[in-house]
Amino acid sequence: MAASRRRRTAAVAATLAAVALTAGLTTGCDAVDKALDCVQTADAIADSVTDMQQAVENAGNDVTQLVESLDSIDKNLNEIGDKTDNADVSKAVDDLNKAVDNVRTSIENGDKNPDISPVTDAAGELTKVCTP
Repeated sequence: MAASRRRRTAAVAATLAAVALTAGLTTGCDAVDKALDCVQTADAIADSVTDMQQAVENAGNDVTQLVESLDSIDKNLNEIGDKTDNADVSKAVDDLNKAVDNVRTSIENGDKNPDISPVTDAAGELTKVCTP
């Protein structure tokens, strides 16, 4: 099941990259670079979210993988947040940051099986707004 999610994520990323390149032919190189950065970072976040979902399923007594996935999402969010001046992307990044913080707080409070659906929803929204 995880493999099918990864294939789907890869297919979405490839499609978004193709659209970004096509859009860039009419809008200039800077727009293409920003769109590709957004798509690549959104794809990395999607991979981290997939890893996080697997970590939650396998958490048991060890939440280390879950924390590592959250750290990876944070790193990618910082990267995309620094590169964008788009209000929609910034809002999606903020929403995803809040969702990640809520999951992290749940873990710190001892929840070994936190609700990650807000993270997956926010990551989906980020992917949408990264589409040129």
